[in-house]
Amino acid sequence: MKKIFAVALGVLTAIGGFVDIGDLVTNAVVGARFGMSLVWVVLVGVVGICLFAQMSGRVAAVSGRATFEIIRERLGPRIGGANLVASFFVTVLTLTAEIGGIALALELASSVERRLWIPFAGLAVWLVLWRVKFSVLENVTGLLGLTLVVFAVALFQLGPDWGELVDQAVRPTVPQGEGVPTYWYYAVALFGAAMTPYEVFFFSSGAREEKWTAKDVSQSRLNVLVGFPLGGLLSVAIAGCAAVVFLPREVDVTSLSQITLPVAMAGGKLLLALAILGIVAATFGAALETALSTGYTLAQFLGWSWGKYRRPAEATRFHTAMLVAVVVGTLVLLTNVDPIAVTEYSVVFSAIALPLTYLPILVVANDREYMGEHVNGRTTNALGLVYLVIIVVASLAAIPLMIATGAGG
Repeated sequence: MKKIFAVALGVLTAIGGFVDIGDLVTNAVVGARFGMSLVWVVLVGVVGICLFAQMSGRVAAVSGRATFEIIRERLGPRIGGANLVASFFVTVLTLTAEIGGIALALELASSVERRLWIPFAGLAVWLVLWRVKFSVLENVTGLLGLTLVVFAVALFQLGPDWGELVDQAVRPTVPQGEGVPTYWYYAVALFGAAMTPYEVFFFSSGAREEKWTAKDVSQSRLNVLVGFPLGGLLSVAIAGCAAVVFLPREVDVTSLSQITLPVAMAGGKLLLALAILGIVAATFGAALETALSTGYTLAQFLGWSWGKYRRPAEATRFHTAMLVAVVVGTLVLLTNVDPIAVTEYSVVFSAIALPLTYLPILVVANDREYMGEHVNGRTTNALGLVYLVIIVVASLAAIPLMIATGAGG
């Protein structure tokens, strides 16, 4: 049982990173419009986040420091400050989308208008952050989020033409009626959703919350290799359900109720109830993860006391930063902004911020002063450099593609 819960941090990070509201929306939209022809992006994203998450977890375990503590010390206040500003903006934007996702899921479950749920969603996130221990937080939300496996069950129940789905995946083409720039816009969005910056901040900070040491490097690797591929498989299942139900009918996905429709068609009310439970748990877990990441990044960069293992009175500024971020996200949503639109923009802006996040991690993971014998090997560095090129290309292409396609319209 202890070994099972040992991977809970990886599961929570994966659920919060791969199957949050951004991934639910983006994969469903992509499946409905492009079928399985962008599954390769999910695969690239899974390998990339596994690569850099294991680096950040290893750095935290060996050096005893979380990501932003080392970024400021290693890169200096100016470059570190640019990293902080970009990452913090994207994380708050993502937090706003996650709170909106909770409200949308509760609206789907209750038929009560989402704007009435938004204040309660924000309050619930803050209360859990304030009162609940980190171990409880990661175990409960991570494991409940696993009920999203119903999307995989639904895909089998729908009885698709597996040959056609596999053909779409292994021979990706731009469907008739879709433009090449739109195809690549959604490729960048999927990549940004898979490698959202807050994932590595949360993962490395979680390693410090659990007081990992160099002896726990193997546990860190286990977390990564179980959690993130699982999140990737759930993402593919969501896209597959949309491809089977909506693509042949040429129906665009624009609401959360449409995302769950294939599950209801395949398994009726029981599977639908489990899907809604999973969505609430996944978006709530992601909201906790992003809110914690806002506190982690600020506190680590500015040298404040931080950590869920400290009582609020012992880390006042850390907890206040999270409260402010939750309040800001809640107030933005109360202006009646569309949470789905916020979600779509958050994943694209995540892609823009990627170089500032992952370059410092690669640099520190090669620094013997911090890492000793646990520095990156040649294979890890080679893959890291390849991914840095991909990350820079995606970052540079994000805004031009957004403008050229009207944000994928």
